[in-house]
Amino acid sequence: MLKQAALIALLGMSASAMAGQWQVKVGGSVVAPTSDTSILNGAVNVEADHEYAFTPSVEYFFNDNISAELLLATPISHDVNVTGAVDAGVKVKHLPPTITAKYNFKNSTRFTPYIGVGGTAFVAWDEKASGDLAGAKVKVKEDFGFAGQVGFNYQPADAKNWGVFFDARYAQISPEVEITGVPKFDLDIDPMVYTLGYSYKF
Repeated sequence: MLKQAALIALLGMSASAMAGQWQVKVGGSVVAPTSDTSILNGAVNVEADHEYAFTPSVEYFFNDNISAELLLATPISHDVNVTGAVDAGVKVKHLPPTITAKYNFKNSTRFTPYIGVGGTAFVAWDEKASGDLAGAKVKVKEDFGFAGQVGFNYQPADAKNWGVFFDARYAQISPEVEITGVPKFDLDIDPMVYTLGYSYKF
């Protein structure tokens, strides 16, 4: 009986300790590449377009200031323009899972700014070429890189658990691309990802 009581008390303390430490965020993002790539001695320019994405995330708070956030996303269909000596396009679907360790600047206001650093991945599939490269075999390889993040969370006065947030992330991504008849090259994307959405803390 004593062991059972101790176990129940331990479980109760564990549940209490976990309370308020998880946060779910749901947002919409603009994925804005900041780089492009020149190949064939500058005769061809390759550049990824801006895209939009639904980007939920899950965050765990170790304490009031330190947290870890995992950014998820629905598959993003990315258009890549190939211009110059050829006029073509490449469409590729990908996922950008990103994890950051964050510092939250808690203060007496309802705004909580934060910064984060971590890593990101570029997981691609279903590559297709069009235009002058229609029918060519395309392969975009996975890539991994650095990720940085700045933003803030705001909790309205009448909200207990809900809030709104905005953040900007930078991802260092340059996946290797193989296209039949074209030398291999690294596609410099290095996107900024701007996200606006809602947060809910448990």
